[in-house]
Amino acid sequence: MMKKVVLAGGTGFIGTYLEDKYRNLGYEVKIISRQPQHISWGDRTKIVEALENAELLINLAGKSVDCRYNEKNKKMIFDSRTETTEILGGAILEANNPPELWINSSTATIYRNAEDRPMTEEKGEIGTGFSVEVAKEWEKSFFQFTLPKTRQAALRIAIVLGKDGGVMTPFKNLVTFGLGGVQGSGNQMFSWVHIEDVYQIIQFLKERKDLDGVFNCAAPNPITNREFMTQLREAMNRKIGLPSPKWMLELGAIFIRTETELILKSRWVIPERLEQEGYTFKYARIDSALAEIMKS
Repeated sequence: MMKKVVLAGGTGFIGTYLEDKYRNLGYEVKIISRQPQHISWGDRTKIVEALENAELLINLAGKSVDCRYNEKNKKMIFDSRTETTEILGGAILEANNPPELWINSSTATIYRNAEDRPMTEEKGEIGTGFSVEVAKEWEKSFFQFTLPKTRQAALRIAIVLGKDGGVMTPFKNLVTFGLGGVQGSGNQMFSWVHIEDVYQIIQFLKERKDLDGVFNCAAPNPITNREFMTQLREAMNRKIGLPSPKWMLELGAIFIRTETELILKSRWVIPERLEQEGYTFKYARIDSALAEIMKS
């Protein structure tokens, strides 16, 4: 019988990458999504069928936070994470032979704005504000389930870097048009992870049947926004990059219908558990990550 993986919310930047990886390994990939060609979130029977005899469930579902935080969008951001997670937990309980491992996406934004010290799983301080409340409820809805046959791991994912989409597209555009200088003070920490390491971390957790719980999914060498923009300009061979002060970012965010938190919050996150358990990052430093991303 063909090996099977289920990707929930698997049509975005990370999901598409994972789909290609698993198909290349010979897996059947079932995708649950709001798009008509995939299994619908409203079709409980099909979801349970997809989970039967699957090796792995990866849940990436959730409305993008790259929007204005008005009441309508806030509700959609919340509901798209908690409701889908609850649907999956219920479906696992219904399945006779559910996946051995359920990996649920979470976010490194759950930690407070940190310019003083890094945040680990054990000693990180949970922050406050809308994005943090979303992350807390997301993890709460995930860990509310007691699943006798299924291990659970939540990945607190940092900003994911890779080719063909994600945050690299707007960052590269800024550099191309000469606006690739510091954003805000430039001192805010930029925790990142290469998309290949996201995949490799999932594979690592799949093999390590003794591991569960929360994991920081971030490269071990976070940098400041200033360093990131400098490295990106170097990788793109652009010498000049005009800075964007906070007031300009706030004005621009209104026009492009997003929030400055995505750029200005200081995320300083360290993958302590993964490193302690022996995971070795393929892209541990930003220069090697950007070199791979810029390759044609």
